[in-house]
Amino acid sequence: MLSRIRIVLVNTSHPGNIGAVARAMKNMCLSDLVLVDPVRYPEEAEVAFSRASGAQDLLSASRKVATVEEAIEECHLVIGTSARQRTVRWPVVDPHECALLASERAGSGSQVAILFGGERSGLTNEELALCHYLVQIPTNPDYSSLNVAMAVQVIAYELMMVSQQSVSGTEAQRESITAGQFEGFIGHLEETMEVIGFSDDRSSDKLMRRLRRLFLRADMEPDEMNILRGILKASQEHRVRTPRKPENG
Repeated sequence: MLSRIRIVLVNTSHPGNIGAVARAMKNMCLSDLVLVDPVRYPEEAEVAFSRASGAQDLLSASRKVATVEEAIEECHLVIGTSARQRTVRWPVVDPHECALLASERAGSGSQVAILFGGERSGLTNEELALCHYLVQIPTNPDYSSLNVAMAVQVIAYELMMVSQQSVSGTEAQRESITAGQFEGFIGHLEETMEVIGFSDDRSSDKLMRRLRRLFLRADMEPDEMNILRGILKASQEHRVRTPRKPENG
């Protein structure tokens, strides 16, 4: 189960933190590490390998990609870490709830990704918009800043603990769409909204964030997504066949 849970580090600025994350992951039997556009790695790889302290094999096996979308493309559940709530409210879980969600989905064969943002400002709103849930680690309100490796250690510990618990009963397996399929659907939705004239440049970003939240919450199966994409396609074709009448001057 733990092999299907991916840790994704986004824009990590210090290579030592990458090494420390690898060590934290190996302590808790996690092995899938993806680095999104790290700032000084692999240029300063020796610093990362020094901090890995016995987890160099995990660090060597990590993948470096250019975007978050590439890192999560084949994942079915995406959870983003955030120290604060954002304008568009996402479902928020604590570390234990995060571990339960991730373990349940990974146990049924799905691929799960947990995202950790850069040291200075964390994940952007655009990156959080790719997530099904946000996880927040309770901290001292007067000193809430956590080092990224510490944050990974907390989540990894909860995942390890849940993985060791015996679960009674077996959940019925269901097939969810991947993040890549979801992005294809969102692109199709945006295109259709433009074709039918349902768009407003002044509020389009906020509207799309709310629509993302709606459809992420639905946790669609492939057949359900295909039905919606069929409706979008038919809407586009109907709009092309019946163009809007010009307004009277």
